[in-house]
Amino acid sequence: MAFQPRPLFPERSARDLYGSDLRRYREAAGLSLSQLGEVLKFSKAHLSRIETAESLPPKGLSEKLDAAFGTDGHFCRLFPLAALEEFPNRYRRYMELAAQAALLESYTEIVHGLLQTPAFATAALRAGDPFASDEEINQKVAARIKQQARLHGSTPPRYWFIMDEVALRRPVGDSLIMRDQMQALLNTAELRHVTLQILPFAAGYHSETGGSLTLLTLSGRSVVAYEEGSRSGTLIEENGIVAKCQAYYDLLRAQALSPRDSLAVIGTALKGFEHAARSVAEE
Repeated sequence: MAFQPRPLFPERSARDLYGSDLRRYREAAGLSLSQLGEVLKFSKAHLSRIETAESLPPKGLSEKLDAAFGTDGHFCRLFPLAALEEFPNRYRRYMELAAQAALLESYTEIVHGLLQTPAFATAALRAGDPFASDEEINQKVAARIKQQARLHGSTPPRYWFIMDEVALRRPVGDSLIMRDQMQALLNTAELRHVTLQILPFAAGYHSETGGSLTLLTLSGRSVVAYEEGSRSGTLIEENGIVAKCQAYYDLLRAQALSPRDSLAVIGTALKGFEHAARSVAEE
């Protein structure tokens, strides 16, 4: 069966339009992604992700595209609009709602993005996409850290984080990164609008094993749910399914350690990574 490129949806956003026009001009020039990558001195994989709006076009690419296709500044004019859209279309609706929520409740198997240090975020994103360019990773880290502004703002919403114990045990990056991340968790947990719990290994297999669940309580007390796997996410707004997600979350909350005991477990993890960091420094 002949290869079929992924369909594009230029009508969805400026970011999608940028990618669609990139493919349109590329195909009109009779160039494959590999050939265009050679012309631009650019990664084929990165170009592919830009075409499908998975990655933002980096600075400097638009000028190269206009020069290669003779498009008289078309991509340079489109770039500022595309650059405003930090997240792919499938996440954008969720991000918009999260920015409005009065209460965010989440379960994750890794340190939640709102709680990550820049170094941890960089290591996690690099591990999740080992073929991405440094610029792609830096863009994603900057977008992730920007989302933390509301958590630390003057009038923040309420946050309730449940993290799996594996988030404290599986290293992301080196022991220094994990040490600083554990300390950051303890610092954030001291905020009055934040509740942090650890779901211990003893809780066993549960409804969200292998994924994550977020509940957003909006104005008027309406609630939406968001479930995410390693490569995709689903926004749930149907009342009946949202109610089930709330029940799942309540069970996780009941099985998790108390906030006080959770902080003790994080403190123990911190000491372990501090010891590991000292050992490495002494070698």
